[in-house]
Amino acid sequence: MADFLQIHPSDNVAVALKDLPAGMTVVIPSNAPVTLREPIPAGHKFTLQDFVAGDNVIKYGYPIGHVTRAAAAGTLVDHTCIKTNLEGLLEYTYKPVPSVIPSGAKESPTFQGFRRADGQVGIRNQIWVVPTVGCVNGICQEIVARFKAEILPDGSTGSPSGVDAIVAFPHNYGCSQLGDDHENTRTILSDIVHHPNAGGVLVVSLGCENNQLDAFRELVGPVDEQRVRMFVTQKVEDEVEYGLQQLREIYAIASKDRREAIPVSELRVGLKCGGSDGLSGITANPLLGRFSDWLVARGGTTVLTEVPEMFGAETILMNRCQDRATFDQTVHLINDFKEYFMKQGQPVYENPSPGNKAGGISTLEEKSLGCTQKCGTSTVRGVLRYGERLSIKGLNLLSAPGNDLVASTALASAGCQLVLFTTGRGTPFGTFVPTMKISTNTPLYTRKPNWIDFNAGVIAEDTPMDTCAAEFIDYVLRVASGEPVNNERNGYREIAIFKTGVTL
Repeated sequence: MADFLQIHPSDNVAVALKDLPAGMTVVIPSNAPVTLREPIPAGHKFTLQDFVAGDNVIKYGYPIGHVTRAAAAGTLVDHTCIKTNLEGLLEYTYKPVPSVIPSGAKESPTFQGFRRADGQVGIRNQIWVVPTVGCVNGICQEIVARFKAEILPDGSTGSPSGVDAIVAFPHNYGCSQLGDDHENTRTILSDIVHHPNAGGVLVVSLGCENNQLDAFRELVGPVDEQRVRMFVTQKVEDEVEYGLQQLREIYAIASKDRREAIPVSELRVGLKCGGSDGLSGITANPLLGRFSDWLVARGGTTVLTEVPEMFGAETILMNRCQDRATFDQTVHLINDFKEYFMKQGQPVYENPSPGNKAGGISTLEEKSLGCTQKCGTSTVRGVLRYGERLSIKGLNLLSAPGNDLVASTALASAGCQLVLFTTGRGTPFGTFVPTMKISTNTPLYTRKPNWIDFNAGVIAEDTPMDTCAAEFIDYVLRVASGEPVNNERNGYREIAIFKTGVTL
């Protein structure tokens, strides 16, 4: 196993792949030997040359900021001595770079999925109970609990035959909201109703909320009314019993659904990271990039979001846009999010998080250059507004913040059947679709086997990327065919809706 890595030949820092002691001599081709002046924790950077204050730090072949004080070769470089180069809004020029990914592939693997009547494909067959407003959260949860006790009377935690899970999705919104917040809530809930991972949906309303059921039903549009039921609790005598009867009828239909062979071109996969560390851009994120390119080459779809974590690497994505119109949409995606920060009176580049810094990420540029590796090198085909559903195959960009729960919910709402989530620190959560956790380092995978589903840390331990990618692709297809991931086994399923305005 290597002790350190210079990611790009032009980098003037290297990354420790394990804890390195002071006094160790580091030898990198085309660079003078460097003796470490202090211990370097795994995932952190150290200088390969002498720096004076103001010098740019180069990682991934790009500047990730500048040092604020002199640093001799062999010195730790972290958030205490490096500052971002980013500020304000920028003017962008389209300089297209052709994709190096072949447009087709010889083999066309399949997975076992559910073909829905509207042509969509699900990788799960679940029944969801969705409140239009937070006031009925408890009712939704009680309906689910009583129904599961009814069909699993022995207290089993397993799934009933033909149905993978029966889940309520409580949230805090649906009333006392105005403008964009009100529409965001309605749109995300409508997206959930239409999601192909659901074999049936029960929508539960209170009756006096802003998100009125009649208007919501109009927003949702045509549905299979045998599988999608809606009711107002204030208009029925016993809302729990009424909901149970609706679930019984939905379940009778959904439980007959069966998997069939589906080409991978029907897969739509969200790409997300959280709790990143210094190995994220070396192991797990490039692994997702390999997968993204593999899927796109076979006609599938991947979606990259976390717009604030594109800042500093956005020109790489812009220059991969398929045409000028897509480039212009990407410019708006970036600048609109920057303006959102400024309207709130907040600094645009207030990132990374404390956990990121502890893991070895020092500036937003560094975080973004690692983050954007999740989407490989494919051409950007589409740009989605928050809450907008996918309509273009290939690599898409989606407007959503970096917050793990909000961004993952947005990816699922866009129509992704699965979210791939890389992490160097670990997190247990899951959104309303399977949320696969990929660790950037082996110690995390070893320490949290009930959170982490796949270990990309082996890439830093001399396992070839090609070998790991082949294993990962096979695992993703197994999950798409029904193998549960940890958030499903643990019952951790949540939704979170983006909020920007006032609450009445």
